Amino acid sequence: MTNKALLGTAAALCGLIMMAATPASADLLDDITQAKKIRISTDLAIPPSGMMDSSMNPTGSDVEVAQLLAKDWGLELEFIQTTGATRIPNVLTGKADIIISTLSVTAERAKVIDFTKRYATLQSDVGCLKSSTVKDWPDLKDKSIGVSRGTTQDTTLSNMKDKDLKIARYDDDATMVTAAVSGQVDCVASSATIINQIGVKNPSRVFESRIPLATFDLAIGLKKGEQRLMDKLNAWITENVKNGKLNAIYRKFHGVELPPDMRS
Repeated sequence: MTNKALLGTAAALCGLIMMAATPASADLLDDITQAKKIRISTDLAIPPSGMMDSSMNPTGSDVEVAQLLAKDWGLELEFIQTTGATRIPNVLTGKADIIISTLSVTAERAKVIDFTKRYATLQSDVGCLKSSTVKDWPDLKDKSIGVSRGTTQDTTLSNMKDKDLKIARYDDDATMVTAAVSGQVDCVASSATIINQIGVKNPSRVFESRIPLATFDLAIGLKKGEQRLMDKLNAWITENVKNGKLNAIYRKFHGVELPPDMRS
């Protein structure tokens, strides 16, 4: 990453920290209860977590988690459509109440927002064209790796200074997938689920996971200092992990169970 890019990233983080430090004007749980509506920041362009169905209605694992939460709490649900880069600003500026949008728990993000306990996990890999010879990091020399800007994959690869990686950043996952489908990049860093989606969109360009990055915990994000809302969200997650509803949603869209240590 260039010095200019590093300065830009640092400035953006400083801006988010300042926004996070601004005192809340009221208790957010009270505001949500009085409005009888919850505004949830969700990316609807990252199948199978968020997408639009053939009738242009939101669907996906994060969508159904949000719908279940609103139903259980007896609230109207408003989706605030977002990208990876705008999820956190949406809650810091009051545009959304919470984030349910494949939000990985990281120490960097925890400086500016609070996280609930995990409600799901995300396996993250570098995936490449099936016909490629990529097996490990040295094989990526001179290859552009597509990432969605502001994601954990972007941060992880950017911190690997010793590997001299060529990173091609896109504004969102949908644009990154389009780049892979159309041949602009032959490798991407994303969730294993999104990597598999590339071949579905273009059977002549099937991608498969080649290099594991990490398994991230996914949590609900909210503005700092909202302890009552945090406690209620954590209690809701605990209940719906125990009763199997969150696992059923995850299995429906991702084809696998939540990790055993979550379900035990």
